[in-house]
Amino acid sequence: MTQKPFPRAVSAALLGAALSATAFPALADIKDYRFELVQQEAKVGEAVLSVRLLDKRSGKPVPDAVIFAKRIDMAPDSMDEMTSKIEQLPTTEPGVYRFKAKLTMAGGWRLSLGAKVQGETGTVEDKLVFKALK
Repeated sequence: MTQKPFPRAVSAALLGAALSATAFPALADIKDYRFELVQQEAKVGEAVLSVRLLDKRSGKPVPDAVIFAKRIDMAPDSMDEMTSKIEQLPTTEPGVYRFKAKLTMAGGWRLSLGAKVQGETGTVEDKLVFKALK
């Protein structure tokens, strides 16, 4: 009895594709990460701002990211040119990044961040808005 090679080849190809699909985990995209503020308000003066970097797929914090860009300004109150110094502080828990800033007046402030996540190409960029209160 003669067997046709085409159906066997198709079956082998489908089996190979199925096995290789489970061997490699799905790769993340840089859009799968985001920053979020830990607190939505801060006091005018020397303030410590904490943000969490999250993997949106799992909801888990992402430790060991490299924050290379940071800026704070009053853009929410139409004062983009009103900036302040910002300094990164040591982290106290994985996935939470802290910054010290001098908030010179009450109102809306915007914290802009850029970070590299280990193992990913591209940059996570976010702009977070919070209120400074007297």
